[in-house]
Amino acid sequence: MLRVPSHISSQEFESLKIQDMTFVAYRNEVYPSRYEVFFEEHAVIVVLEGEKKFSSPTQEVYVEKGDILFIQRGFYLMSESINESYKSLVFFFDEKLLREFVNLHPELFNPDEATNTLENPILPLKSDENFEKFIQSVFPYFKSRTELKNHFLRLKFQELLLHLLELDKSRQLRANLYSLYIGEKVDLSFLMNSYYLKPLTLNELARLSGRSLSAFKRDFQEEFKTSPALWLKNKRLDYADFLLRNNTKNVTEISTEIGYESVSHFIKMYKEKFGVTPKKHG
Repeated sequence: MLRVPSHISSQEFESLKIQDMTFVAYRNEVYPSRYEVFFEEHAVIVVLEGEKKFSSPTQEVYVEKGDILFIQRGFYLMSESINESYKSLVFFFDEKLLREFVNLHPELFNPDEATNTLENPILPLKSDENFEKFIQSVFPYFKSRTELKNHFLRLKFQELLLHLLELDKSRQLRANLYSLYIGEKVDLSFLMNSYYLKPLTLNELARLSGRSLSAFKRDFQEEFKTSPALWLKNKRLDYADFLLRNNTKNVTEISTEIGYESVSHFIKMYKEKFGVTPKKHG
């Protein structure tokens, strides 16, 4: 699994930072045809060449040259086409910069439009001539040595958002950005049922939910009457039991699928819950 932007390396990406925050990364390397990625920050992907498929728990989106995707932070399965010319720019939305933008342009947002958008976390847009010119204006900064680069890039972030709002005729992006600005909380039941098989920490789940870790645990206990760790354990074991009864996969494959690195540990946890070993039910 690839985590971005923390795992962006010089071998895989060229990147620019605003202070210590990754702002944009240019990618021209080809990954395996199928891999998983966790977006640690909200992102905008601009497809420069080639094609790709993005999948979330609720969406599947195909993109090609000229397409733009706004992606909320989260876990996605991404599949690339055979076309090896795939290139993209990926802009990351640090929430400090987002709040700064909204504070500077409050007239662009309507609080009544704020919405919980986790169910459709991928928003596709189409570029136009003005946006393409903006993208071309970013590339010189990858080689620029000016002492003012950080200041220029902060302005580029503002310019990027203004272009995207202009392209978004549905106003969905405005609603998304304002929801992020005000810290809209995500429905815990939907979040957990969408992501319980993913190898995410409680901190990452809390962040996806729009809560601090302590608030996440408190709200979770109130809604589910148990702790997040215990809920995840039981949910994954229930799913493993379903697979054992209805699937041809072996114990090792199922153990891996539900996130156990140790098969012996999985067998022990399964027996504690169901009273028999997985093989008895397989």
